[in-house]
Amino acid sequence: MSDSENNTTPEVAPKAAKPAKPKKPAKPKVEALAKSKAAKGELPNPVWFKPVMFGFMLLGLAWIVIYYISGSQLPLGKMFPEVDIDAWNIVVGFGLLMVGFGMSTRWK
Repeated sequence: MSDSENNTTPEVAPKAAKPAKPKKPAKPKVEALAKSKAAKGELPNPVWFKPVMFGFMLLGLAWIVIYYISGSQLPLGKMFPEVDIDAWNIVVGFGLLMVGFGMSTRWK
């Protein structure tokens, strides 16, 4: 007998059961995660950090630019005769810039 004459179909083996997936570890609670990050020092910066950092940088840049532009027309360094910071204006400007750049090293 040939296969075409035989109307029987071959038996199909039942599908094997899939192995159980390993359970994913439970997600840590937010408080536990915050405590672990705090212990490592990985907490994000506060909201005010970035504006203050860029504020110091821009204020320092503006201080230097205004000092050089208006040095001959508006004697800003000699506005108060008892506090004469004429040549120290550049130091003040770079000091403000350095505070901003120092803050940028802590930015996350």
